[in-house]
Amino acid sequence: MKNQGVISAVVGGTFFAVPYLGLAVPFVPALVIGAAAFGASELVFAGTKKKNALEDLENSNKRLYNQIVKANKSNAFILSMIPKIDDEAVKANLKEIYSTNTKIINVVTKNNAKVKSINNYFDYYLPVLVKIVSRYDEIENQNLTSSEIKKFMKSTAEMIEEVNDSFKKILSSLYQEEIVDTDVEMKVFNQMLKADGFNDKGLLKKEDKDE
Repeated sequence: MKNQGVISAVVGGTFFAVPYLGLAVPFVPALVIGAAAFGASELVFAGTKKKNALEDLENSNKRLYNQIVKANKSNAFILSMIPKIDDEAVKANLKEIYSTNTKIINVVTKNNAKVKSINNYFDYYLPVLVKIVSRYDEIENQNLTSSEIKKFMKSTAEMIEEVNDSFKKILSSLYQEEIVDTDVEMKVFNQMLKADGFNDKGLLKKEDKDE
């Protein structure tokens, strides 16, 4: 929705004005209420936009749609496992993995072409990670102390940390093309500024300097 920012501002302003002007609520609490209402409105619009993008994808690319649905379920599972894990380092890595997964899924949902470079992420990495996390939690809950179990827990924790780093690299790779394109555009833009008679900072024309 093009006017979602305006609507959110109106909602926030209304929730500020009514308590402050109509109910004599002090300024700061009223401001907090208004800000909360604005934030909630933005979240609603963001959720609607994401839902619409996924619905469009269901009609245009069924295979990718199914991949993303499964990816969202896998990511939800990872989130649900975090409170069950005892090891704080593993929990921290899973929290970051969940956040990174969310961003990756959102990027691919909005730009379907990007899935070509990360097919293994959907088809292999995420499903295997779910199995690893599930097995780790299962073994951890047994409170076993044999050397083999300790070795397994240590190696699995290290693997989860590696997955965290790898998923961040996958997210970075998705933006690499945009970074390159934007860099080229900035260089061309800068050259045009100079060609049109602006100085290095693009703030002053040559004729202005001659005066």
